[in-house]
Amino acid sequence: MKNPIMIAAIFMAILWCGCTESLTVKSRDIDPAGLRERALDTVRLALVDENGQVKSNAIEVVATTGNRQLMPLVIRLLKDDSLAVRFAASAAIGDVRYSAGKYPVRGLMKDGNPNIRIAAAYALTRLGEKQYADVVRSAAMSPDQFVRANAVVLLGKLGDKNNLDLLYQTLRDPDSADRIKIQTLESIAKLGDEKVYQRLWALLISKYADDRVMGIKAMGALKTKDARDSLIKMLYDDITEVRLAAAEQLARLGDNTGRVEVEDYFKSNSGGFNETSVANIMATMAIGQMGGDSLTRFLPGLLESESRIIRLVAAQSVLLLTG
Repeated sequence: MKNPIMIAAIFMAILWCGCTESLTVKSRDIDPAGLRERALDTVRLALVDENGQVKSNAIEVVATTGNRQLMPLVIRLLKDDSLAVRFAASAAIGDVRYSAGKYPVRGLMKDGNPNIRIAAAYALTRLGEKQYADVVRSAAMSPDQFVRANAVVLLGKLGDKNNLDLLYQTLRDPDSADRIKIQTLESIAKLGDEKVYQRLWALLISKYADDRVMGIKAMGALKTKDARDSLIKMLYDDITEVRLAAAEQLARLGDNTGRVEVEDYFKSNSGGFNETSVANIMATMAIGQMGGDSLTRFLPGLLESESRIIRLVAAQSVLLLTG
C-alpha cells in the first residue's frame, strides 16, 4: 500500500494546501457524474504510469469496482515488463469474469514465471475452464514462498470449499512463512470455515498493530456474527490505523458502527492527506463503503492528493459510490 503525472492539467478545480479545510466541499456542490469522470481519469492515468506498483494498484481498483469500461486497458498490461503488473492484470480478468480476456490470458499459461501461470489459471477457472484450477492448487505447496503465497490468495478468491483441506495443509506446513500463514487464514475465512475464528482472534490480540490490521481484514472475510462483534471491539484499539481498519471492514459487512471514527479522523487530520499512510488509505477506502454526505464531501480533495495511491483509493471510493 505504498506509493503528479499531468494531474494539474486534469484536476484544476481544487487547490491543495495540505489542510483539512481544503478537502471539504459542500455536498450540494458535488456533481456525481463529474466526480466519477475525474475518478475514471485518475485510474486511466495510473494504468499508464511508469511505476509498476502504481499500475498494479490501478488494476486492483478496476477489479474491486468491477469496472468493465477500463478492462481493455488492463488487457494491454498482460504484456507489461513488470511481473506484478502481469499478475494483477491476469487476476483482474478472473475477478471481473471478463470473457474478452480469455484468449490473451490463455497465452500466459506458457509464461516462464510460475506466478503468472497460476494467475492465468485462476482467470481461466473463473471464466468456466475448471480444469485449470489444478494449476493453482498444485502451487499452494510450492517450495517457492512467493508462488505459495499467491496461490493461497487465489484459492480463497476461487470460493471452492473443496480447497479447505489443502489450505489447512499449507497452514500446518512448517515451511510456510508467517505471512503465508496469515494469508492462508484469510483465504480459509473467505471460504466460510468458522473453525478459523479462534486463530483470527489471536491475531486481533497480538501486541503488533500490523498483525491486528491483518487479522481485522481476515475477520471481515469471515462475515459471521462473532466476527462482526470482534471487529466492533477493535474500534476501541489504541492505534488509529487499527480502528480505521475495523471501521472499514465493518462497513463492508453493512455495519456503519465505525462511521464516527472515520469522520473524526478526517476532521482532526491537520497534517493533510498527501502522505501514503495506512491511516489515510483506510479512511479514504472507508468512504466508498459508508457513503453519506459527512464523508463524500472529502472525495474531491482526496482526488487531488499528492500521493498517487491516495488518489487511486479515492477514485475507488468514488466508483463504488457512483457505480
